[in-house]
Amino acid sequence: MNRQALVCRNILEKPDITQREMAKNMDISLGTVNGLVKECLAEGYIAEEENGKEKYLILLEKGKELLKPYKVDGALIIAAGFGSRFVPLTFETPKGLLEVFGERMIERQIKQLHEVGIHDITIAVGYLKEKFEYLIDKYDVKLLYNPEYSCKNTLATVYRARKFLKGRNVYILSSDNWMRENMYHSYECGAWYSAAHEEGETKEWCLTFNKKGRISDVNVGGKDAWFMYGPVYLSREFSAKFLPVLEAYYQIPGTEQFYWEQPYVDMLKGEAKRRLEKEDKELLKQTEEACGIPASKWNEIEMNINRQPDNQVYEFENLEELRLFDTHYQNHSDNAAMELVAEVFHVPEFQITDIKCLKSGMTNKSFLFRTGDHHCICRIPGPGTELLINREQEKEVYDAVRPLGITEHVLYLNPKTGYKISEYYENTHNASADNWDDMKTCMDMVRKLHEAGLKVGHSFNIRERISFYEKLCLEHGGIPFEDYSQVREWVNQLLDALDKMDLPQCLCHIDANVDNFLIFPDHSAKLLDWEYAGMCDPLMDVSMCAIYSYYEEEQTEKLLELYLQRRPDDKERFITYADAALGGFLWCLWAVYKASLGDEFGEYTIIMYRYAKRYYKKLMKELPQFF
Repeated sequence: MNRQALVCRNILEKPDITQREMAKNMDISLGTVNGLVKECLAEGYIAEEENGKEKYLILLEKGKELLKPYKVDGALIIAAGFGSRFVPLTFETPKGLLEVFGERMIERQIKQLHEVGIHDITIAVGYLKEKFEYLIDKYDVKLLYNPEYSCKNTLATVYRARKFLKGRNVYILSSDNWMRENMYHSYECGAWYSAAHEEGETKEWCLTFNKKGRISDVNVGGKDAWFMYGPVYLSREFSAKFLPVLEAYYQIPGTEQFYWEQPYVDMLKGEAKRRLEKEDKELLKQTEEACGIPASKWNEIEMNINRQPDNQVYEFENLEELRLFDTHYQNHSDNAAMELVAEVFHVPEFQITDIKCLKSGMTNKSFLFRTGDHHCICRIPGPGTELLINREQEKEVYDAVRPLGITEHVLYLNPKTGYKISEYYENTHNASADNWDDMKTCMDMVRKLHEAGLKVGHSFNIRERISFYEKLCLEHGGIPFEDYSQVREWVNQLLDALDKMDLPQCLCHIDANVDNFLIFPDHSAKLLDWEYAGMCDPLMDVSMCAIYSYYEEEQTEKLLELYLQRRPDDKERFITYADAALGGFLWCLWAVYKASLGDEFGEYTIIMYRYAKRYYKKLMKELPQFF
């Protein structure tokens, strides 16, 4: 870090600055500042003038020339992530767009950057990217989309922004940081990482640094330590050495969940050289050439600590922290789910605590919470769900099966909105498709449901559902499979064959995914989430459970035997595999439609499509008499 340039910057920003103020700004001793001022006077960067009895420093042209290479070119704001610790607020709004004292966190930072003349701002977006579009018109920013935001960490985000960073002096900011005072400058005189101090033990990334503030090591966890916290500044000199290593990290497996800072930390420790050498010696050689220095000197990369006072930088860990900081959130989160929970339990919002995101389901989003003696799950319908689920029918099913005692305890279910609040069960686990004791419990529960003789006023008609999902797909971008028309003909043959059998009908769950079976320590169970339930062929539940579990044929046969409690006959096998083929085709279309709404389920779509094709061919070969 060029400390003479820092002296010049201080004088430029505040012409009447005292040397004591300068020492505070630069986080160094007054004696050191006095020495630096003498050096700058001798070099002709600054001059001393008198105004009556007062002396003050002025910046000379040579000092302005000294500052030119340190001009900040722009800022990258990382805003791609989901913000799971802020659910349910982030189900609707990206974390960076949440307000603190009536001002959105990302907008506060943009305005602070503008105050010091930084207008070239790029925002790296991913989750709910459309929510940030208005910032283009309001602040003339640019948006950079990271398509990997949902499966990779910030290393991938910075990799996507590498062209913006190369050869430039750039801040890297997090959209969800809040800075009390503006800590940005028109000129920065060397790379730095903002840091806060923690008394006692901490699990943060703690910094080791020398007397001049240069960082020499970073370790996860420490005691009475300064740790990485808040904005970062990358000089062009730093980025020239750092970015080639980050680019190399992006190319090697095992780095998908790395933070962007990890390559820097590994450079300091010598781990970057070892990692690349182990992975690909040619890649290491190319990276060394790109850095302009051998890997043995990567640990000399220079970044300084920028120690910040208490109450300057804030990165809120969860909603409860934000409530303590901005009391507006104690009772007015402006979030529909929070308002609903408060209304259902007749409590103010601040009494809704221990909020945790559950892994988002394929149809809905949900979160855990506590209020009083209640530990519950709140379900929020996902995008497009209103077309896929009839909530009035769902409520009818819950009412019908309640006497069996096999469902979760539902405290609230709105058949118009689809919001549901149910009891959360401690010390339970979801059924495992690889555990046949669990699967026997699941099939016993399914059989109990089927044999109960319950009836509801609607059916799960898979022919109708396939046609409906097909229509939705065609209206939202089409169906991507090359052989779709051929497979659709096979599906029609299976549907016609099943129609001729005049199969029995009973109340079925339909969505008999192992994740919907909750196993208790005494081996009893609950069957959750009855959104798709209706009158149907009972073997449909067995087939759906098999394909949801990604079973092969041998496992499917074993599951069927557990359900029947005997070996199946050929007709039962035909129905089971036909239902599995049709179920695969149906859920494949479902996933294609959901993908058009922005959801993505990876290989699930292809796996389901393969079930349709594979089991049709199996039935044609082994049981053609039923067609």
